[in-house]
Amino acid sequence: MESILDIARKVLKTEAEAVSALIGKLNSDFEKAVDLIYQSKGRVVVTGMGKSGLIGKKIAATLASTGTPAFFMHPAEAIHGDLGMVTRDDVVIAISNSGETEELVELIPFLKRFDVGLISMTGNPNSTLSRAGGVILDVSVIEEACPLGVVPTASTTAALAMGDAVAVALLIKRGYKEEDFAFFHPGGSLGKKLFTKVKDLMHSGDALPVVEADKDMIKTVMQISSKRLGVTIVIDKDRKILGIVTDGDVRRGVERWDKALFDMKAGEVMSRNPKTISEEELAAKALSVMENYAITALVVPDEEGRAKGIIHLHDILKQGIV
Repeated sequence: MESILDIARKVLKTEAEAVSALIGKLNSDFEKAVDLIYQSKGRVVVTGMGKSGLIGKKIAATLASTGTPAFFMHPAEAIHGDLGMVTRDDVVIAISNSGETEELVELIPFLKRFDVGLISMTGNPNSTLSRAGGVILDVSVIEEACPLGVVPTASTTAALAMGDAVAVALLIKRGYKEEDFAFFHPGGSLGKKLFTKVKDLMHSGDALPVVEADKDMIKTVMQISSKRLGVTIVIDKDRKILGIVTDGDVRRGVERWDKALFDMKAGEVMSRNPKTISEEELAAKALSVMENYAITALVVPDEEGRAKGIIHLHDILKQGIV
């Protein structure tokens, strides 16, 4: 009796071979499929029953997230009214391993009547679905990965891989960039990296630690402590930025001046010319500046050089921007 690991290895080998075999099946129809979608003024409507339908949902999601408007339409619902979602400008990708799925075959007259572009993704190039015209993407496999030979395994893997090939080919043809991907994924780490600005994360208003240059160090330390950022901005009477005092400056001040530090003014202890960043810059840029200078906070000035905010390393990392 085969071991569990032997069974798993056989399944993976069978499915890997099924995907690899698709390379030899690629022909001009693949190019026609990509061009048909690329030239379309509408959307891609992906449809399929059962396991093919589940694969279709993933293909539609991949297309949509990479710049090709797409959605999944259940074929059984389609023949009971949902065909109203399909327009003449759309392209339909119909997925069926046998090419004889009843619900898909029933869609053919409608697609022909309204001259809707059809791409058949099937394991049977001689099937009813294939003969319906349009473009055929051959996803046939020699065998399924299950010993019964009936459970959709290698065939669904092959269909999924072919769908990915179409999506990636379109992605490249459209000149799709990282920024475009992030636009459709604003909640992901890439979206955060490319869309979150300094102004979205900076501390401002009452949360902004500021102290005037003539204030004593006791008040300065209290400001650093109360705002919990490990730093305070030192300003003049017009709120112009003069420098900063960090908790590190305080520790070094104690080592240098001992108790006399607390008789000094903020302007005497501050570090001049602090690193700053515009509120319109990306938070990812702020992170890069902090890393370059081995610091944990950047001052955000307004157009007149007045203190407007502070962005801290922890706020950026908390957002998953790395």
